[in-house]
Amino acid sequence: MSEKYIPLYRKYRPKNLQELVGQEHVKKALANAINLNKISHAYLFTGPRGTGKTSVARILAKSLNCKDGPTITPCEVCPSCIDIKNSTPMDVIEIDAASNRKVEDAQNILEKIQYVPVNGKYKIYIIDEVHMLTNHAFNALLKTLEEPPENVIFILATTEPQKVLETITSRCQRFDFRRITTDDIINHLKYIAKLEKIKIDADALFTIAKNAAGGMRDSLALLDQVSVLDDSTTITSEDINKLLGRLSFDMLNNLSQNIIQSKPQEAIEFLGKIYNSGNEPSQILLNLLGYFKNLLIVKNCQGEELLMDLTQLNTSQIHILKKQSEHIDTHQITFLIEKTVYYIKELKTTTNQHLWLEVAIIDLANLAQNTSLLELQERVLKLENNQGVPTTQNVMPKLQVMKPATVFNKETETKTIEVKKVESSKVEQKSTLSPATEVPVTTDELPPMPLSKPVIKNQDDISTLWFELLQNISSPPTVSLLAEHTRPIELSENKIVIGCEKEFALKMLGSDAKKKVIVEAAKKLFNKEVNVIVRLATSDDKIQEVEKKNPIIEKLPKIQVESEEIGEEDEFIEQKLSNPEKKEEKFMPSDQVSMVIKLFDGKYID
Repeated sequence: MSEKYIPLYRKYRPKNLQELVGQEHVKKALANAINLNKISHAYLFTGPRGTGKTSVARILAKSLNCKDGPTITPCEVCPSCIDIKNSTPMDVIEIDAASNRKVEDAQNILEKIQYVPVNGKYKIYIIDEVHMLTNHAFNALLKTLEEPPENVIFILATTEPQKVLETITSRCQRFDFRRITTDDIINHLKYIAKLEKIKIDADALFTIAKNAAGGMRDSLALLDQVSVLDDSTTITSEDINKLLGRLSFDMLNNLSQNIIQSKPQEAIEFLGKIYNSGNEPSQILLNLLGYFKNLLIVKNCQGEELLMDLTQLNTSQIHILKKQSEHIDTHQITFLIEKTVYYIKELKTTTNQHLWLEVAIIDLANLAQNTSLLELQERVLKLENNQGVPTTQNVMPKLQVMKPATVFNKETETKTIEVKKVESSKVEQKSTLSPATEVPVTTDELPPMPLSKPVIKNQDDISTLWFELLQNISSPPTVSLLAEHTRPIELSENKIVIGCEKEFALKMLGSDAKKKVIVEAAKKLFNKEVNVIVRLATSDDKIQEVEKKNPIIEKLPKIQVESEEIGEEDEFIEQKLSNPEKKEEKFMPSDQVSMVIKLFDGKYID
């Protein structure tokens, strides 16, 4: 009768610290502690699964209880070493905290802890997954962990150290086990494959090590699993991928190429082949996510050795990704990654995963061509404003009013450029400033969001458009200023030019508040962004005369500017606009007064 088969991860479990793969910092610290006979009463081993925590705990127990111990090279022949090797020790008690987590289990340990060791020098308790203990169980062990009986050692192991009480952690010497590097895993797998006479190529070993994510036990378990395949041929990475349900690099490259080139039909057809071969939808998207991640790294990093280390790909695969990355931008790859993550979450909650898988691939194949830098900037603006359309403050063109190049010097009472104010259209204006010197409207760094198709107004009726523009202005002082002291020179959906009859009007309309309301009124009028220019009227301008017999104009207070001092005009005009003289006001009764007069057939007496 043949002997019972022993799995590889148990058969090749390290027997001493020298055989431990990786964890050099742990091996050095424990070896020095054993050689110097500085043994602590409690240890805490933390780290990912399969990195050697339990194995090191058994090695430490064996090194301490060996008849030649404490030693870093146990003899493997004494009763204590043999008992630990066969997992039947009397002095080394292994406890699974996941199934023995109650306070009663902790009390049971405390009752037996008083007994002296039988074969070895120490009584050692190895508590695996110690974070599973309840708070009551932890509290029961607190005092004993701090001051245990002589010759009693606790070795606690856990994958989640943050769940262990700090009062427990502070009483232990903590050792953090790190993930084993891919190179160390590959070298160890080569050694074992040679001993076990397993035919496997280097790419397959690389695939196994990459899938193990730094865990030696998972790597050995997978190698053990593929070793039962056809022994007449060499095991390849394709065999590993089929066994794991993973997509090969070539399949992912084909699928991603259709997505990047915005070919949804080809992408969905190729997806059907992948799905029909037995791959799970979630696994397909996870593999695609990993591929996009590697593509992003290759796009933004240099150096072949660094890329191989970050992506865990070979040289030929990295060259393929480099070539592919030339046809896609970084922000496009990032956007594809975000959408893939979104659909992975959707797959976890839906009952029809195949449907969502097809939707995801079609969506991804259409996103690549629509993720230009302009559109990304527009989306950022939407998110910043929490609205469907960005606000005027962020994307509205900046209105720059063309001001005459006039410099006033109160000390010398001289002007570099003389400008004669025009009181009527018959008076000619003489100025050294050319009317063509207009400051165009500039836009923000980020372009505006596209607006809906503009509604074309009656372009021929200048008076109607002018009064509609004034109606859209919310500030009565601004309306009064425009109606009394400016005239439309050009008024269309593409450009609005407003001519000021006097300098004070140009100066007033140059303020940020008034510029903003004019731009907003123009946008409301034509339902689009309009280039608005406000400047002094010149003799060459074709002034558009408008009817003043309009309710808007008639109701406005008349503003008469008598001061010619430029320095006093701002204060004077604001005072006139906000507090016109009572004799120029026309009394407007309220709605309630009008209703009472009408009801009782009365009249208002001043």
